Amino acid sequence: MVIKFNKELFSVFKMEHRTPGNLRGFVQVKMRKLSSGSMMEHRFSSEDKVERAALEQHDMEFLYSDSEGYHFMNTETYEQIQLSEDFLGDATGFLIANLKVSVEFYEGKPMGVELPPSVTLTIVETEPGIKGATVSNVTKPAKLETGLVVQVPPFCSEGEKIRVSTSESAYLERA
Repeated sequence: MVIKFNKELFSVFKMEHRTPGNLRGFVQVKMRKLSSGSMMEHRFSSEDKVERAALEQHDMEFLYSDSEGYHFMNTETYEQIQLSEDFLGDATGFLIANLKVSVEFYEGKPMGVELPPSVTLTIVETEPGIKGATVSNVTKPAKLETGLVVQVPPFCSEGEKIRVSTSESAYLERA
């Protein structure tokens, strides 16, 4: 949930309602400031009023990246926007051409990018695969086409396509 607090937008990560003994109940919230990315905790009393921010979600398609940034196209209106690497953060490791993402806007300004749960990427660099290797807890690093490095099982080799979890940056399965 995104809320408006002290004239700033915050994304709520964790919320806990507490009622200690004889005292009045309060809500302890851990939230991230969307403008700077800094985390903070705040205690809201039962009398505090908080406004929920209305965000618009648009389905967009990643087109390409260049020295100026990452370019996306709205799949409904065909309008293109450019987002910086700082804005996207770790999401840049999952962006491949034609990937469909959801971009959240507040008053016409992009606030965040929501990636699909998993992305299929190609291994471009890893140690040679071991013949006859089966699934085990042993892993090796593999560099993917986007530059992202994940730990993969020993039977994975260069040129293979694998499915990677976008939330954990972890190998899921062969594609």
